[in-house]
Amino acid sequence: MDLILTHENADFDAIASLLAAHRLFPDATPVLPRRINRNVRSFLSLYGAVLPFVHPDDLPRRSVGRVILVDTQALTTVKGMRPDTPVSIIDHHPLSRELRPGWTYQGEPVGATTTLLVEEIARRGLTLSPVEATLLLLGIYEDTGNLSYMTTTARDARAAAWLLEQGANLSLVGEFLHYPLAPAQQKLYEQLLESVSTHRIGGHAIVVASARAGRDYEEEISTLAHKLRDLLEPSALFVLVGLNRHVQMVARSSTDDIDVAAVAAHFGGGGHARAAAALVRDRTLEAVRKELLELLPRVVRPAATVRQIMSRGMPQVVSPDTTIAEAAERMRRVGHEGFPVVENGLVVGLLTRRAVDRAMQFGMAAEAVRQIMEPGTVTISPDDSVESLQRLMMETGWGQVPVVEEGEIIGIVTRTDLLNLWGGRQPVSRREEVQALLERALPPQTLALVRKAAEMAAQMGYSLYLVGGPVRDLLLGLPVVDLDLVVEGDAVRLARALSQQYGGRIVAHTRFGTAKWLLDPRVWEQVAGGPPPADRVIPTVDFATARTEFYVYPTALPEVERSSIKQDLHRRDFTINTLAIRLDPPHWGELLDFYGGEEDLREGVIRVLHSLSFIDDPTRILRAARLEARLNFRMDPRTEALIPNALPMLNRVSGERIRHELELILAEDAPERALCRLERLGVLRQIHPALACDRWLALRFQMARKRLRLETWGLKEGDRRLVYWGLMVYRLEEKAIREITARLRFSRSETDDLALIPELRKALLGVAQARRPSEIYRLLEPYPTFLLAVAWVAETDRKARSRLLRYQTVYRRVAPLLTGEDLKAMGLKPGPLFGELLRALRDARLDGRVRTREEEEALVRRIAGSDPELQARQ
Repeated sequence: MDLILTHENADFDAIASLLAAHRLFPDATPVLPRRINRNVRSFLSLYGAVLPFVHPDDLPRRSVGRVILVDTQALTTVKGMRPDTPVSIIDHHPLSRELRPGWTYQGEPVGATTTLLVEEIARRGLTLSPVEATLLLLGIYEDTGNLSYMTTTARDARAAAWLLEQGANLSLVGEFLHYPLAPAQQKLYEQLLESVSTHRIGGHAIVVASARAGRDYEEEISTLAHKLRDLLEPSALFVLVGLNRHVQMVARSSTDDIDVAAVAAHFGGGGHARAAAALVRDRTLEAVRKELLELLPRVVRPAATVRQIMSRGMPQVVSPDTTIAEAAERMRRVGHEGFPVVENGLVVGLLTRRAVDRAMQFGMAAEAVRQIMEPGTVTISPDDSVESLQRLMMETGWGQVPVVEEGEIIGIVTRTDLLNLWGGRQPVSRREEVQALLERALPPQTLALVRKAAEMAAQMGYSLYLVGGPVRDLLLGLPVVDLDLVVEGDAVRLARALSQQYGGRIVAHTRFGTAKWLLDPRVWEQVAGGPPPADRVIPTVDFATARTEFYVYPTALPEVERSSIKQDLHRRDFTINTLAIRLDPPHWGELLDFYGGEEDLREGVIRVLHSLSFIDDPTRILRAARLEARLNFRMDPRTEALIPNALPMLNRVSGERIRHELELILAEDAPERALCRLERLGVLRQIHPALACDRWLALRFQMARKRLRLETWGLKEGDRRLVYWGLMVYRLEEKAIREITARLRFSRSETDDLALIPELRKALLGVAQARRPSEIYRLLEPYPTFLLAVAWVAETDRKARSRLLRYQTVYRRVAPLLTGEDLKAMGLKPGPLFGELLRALRDARLDGRVRTREEEEALVRRIAGSDPELQARQ
């Protein structure tokens, strides 16, 4: 005989799970517990006749082969069970105990155990009666607060929807979930309400209610806990009820900061983070209450405060006497939706974009801001809780609230900051994942260096962040090759303090708030006892003060102002580059994602932060194509749709900036991917009509990587960019080449070299037809080596390519044995004709007409004897 069991004081989830498990295991008998909540008993008294439940007293006297235990992990024994009876647990609570031999556990973090079982019923295609569907829906709704508790998942909602399709009766669900209290419950509820005490722990309001029940009290207590929670709305609620010599604890939480399961476990109970219970045996009510209050400060995590989500630094403010036109221009420039209005250091009102826009519409540009501001002195402390901020915003309607500490405005907090908390604060597990990523990605020596910088920042009262590309690459599992650190504070001062402490040299740009820390062996010795492996040494660390920027006009270089990390990240090009990791203790490893960058990383999306991004800086188009190619991502449709209108703005961008972006593309592993993407977007022809990327160029780029040995052509890795440029302009005429190099501000020497390509193409026709090596030498000698490498990649004529390679590897190394000194020893006077003689000797050696020194001397004599000018100079 197999049995299905659940816990005592059974609620609807427990009884519904009995039924659902029976539908999945029809040979197992669902056994009702002896104590069932009152509303569940009432439901069973009406509809139990058509349900398969068995009372434990009615079980036959047979041995139990297996137990299926649902919605609990604590086994209540029944007759026929043995100590070694196999037990299969199905529960939505995490496994909280070590499994005995023969026990198994199956569970996932959903709102109700019923959900797990309903999913399997639906998967198997089983059907339910309306009564069965209603009971199962009661199980889900009661444990999820009608799908409103924070533990509710999308799976619970889908299971509930399926049950409605099976005929669940919502009217009955409402009736039994809002069941009137029994007289004994009402009396106990009033006692608990009178005993309520509120405790502020870690910024949370925690309610403790305690009372003694009558000697014969048999009703459930969880219903009373729900009513108290709905009435008082605390962060957590602990209900303690004295029952003879024992104390029943029921705990509920509305925040991840308070894990009531951990509290219940301390008292021998269990549950999950938001709902738990414990029966504390042989203890007085007063002793349990005292122990609970002593325990709470150790298990409650501090609540999120305004300080954690605010933007630091003096916010953008306006005076009451600022004109509306000036305020409108500032809003346009910095992109803010509102400004606090400050007079004599005090907040006197709020100016919103809506009010400014309407005033401008009505011709009030010259009026003072005080005419249209929302008056009021609304501020908040950085140590106030986020809940306090929410209440303040709801009461006042202000979406931007100045943060004031010791009478000074130190920052601002906005509705957007609150929206970023919708998903809850970053779980500890996620922070630990990021910490582990840092430890895997950075050598121990580099990690030690970063920790020293973070500790120094904390000592100076600063926050330090790893930002941008390094964070993106870290999360993608790519190598982290540089350190870009942003300081909420003075970056130059921090860098200099680190240099004084550990050595190294600082290159600072005080105007821009940036500094480079140039590392040397002494630094590594001081912070880590030695440098990282040679191939992983980071030579510099870049520090930047957190700043915001605005563009005076499109394509201009931005003007910057000191700001907060959030605004610093907002000025960046794409969401995937707005991620930051906080490094200062005790926040090490906290991932900041204000703009959805991590989601875009998962989805493989390149997305701009606002619709004017490409207008402000058109070079971001080139950057987007480069990142697409490198990461195998794609621009989202909205981002790509913004490009056509921004293309003409490229004409206003300096050639140096465009060439810089193009050369970053040429430094990628497969630059043709980004270049051909730019071709499809119309970017290359916007730079110059003759620039293009097609199949021919893509194949030549691939060949340049796979078959061109740079050392063969006397080139270094840094010369590869010139090879790529040569291929890009190889099919053009000199005029177009010079126009392109002028637009992109190439150096004079590189311009002149690239402009030789049309002549080289013509020379190669002669190379292919040449009969002697000396002819090939004379045709190719005028051209720089990198152009010959370009031609070897670009040309399709096998003979020309073969002779190019022969020239590079053999012919160009051929030289006569005789030197100018030898010619003087032969009685010849130095002069320009020496060059002709030496070239003649080289040609003769190339063509095999001379092989020895004696043959070279004889050739010189013959030439001298036949040349009247030489004879005259002897």
